[in-house]
Amino acid sequence: MKLNVGGIDRIARLGAGLGLVAWAALGGPVWAWIGIVPLATGAFGFCPAYRLLGFDSCATKQG
Repeated sequence: MKLNVGGIDRIARLGAGLGLVAWAALGGPVWAWIGIVPLATGAFGFCPAYRLLGFDSCATKQG
């Protein structure tokens, strides 16, 4: 699994994910649990949708 989510993108995903999950946990709407997705993609540095679209936000390119 090659990393395809870069620095600022990861930070934004982690922040948005944490915010949504916290909101859901504190009584927000059920749909806010979708924050698990950006939280996971930010934590792992890999986004399946980016791979399907051929997009890569990592600053360093290998190969």
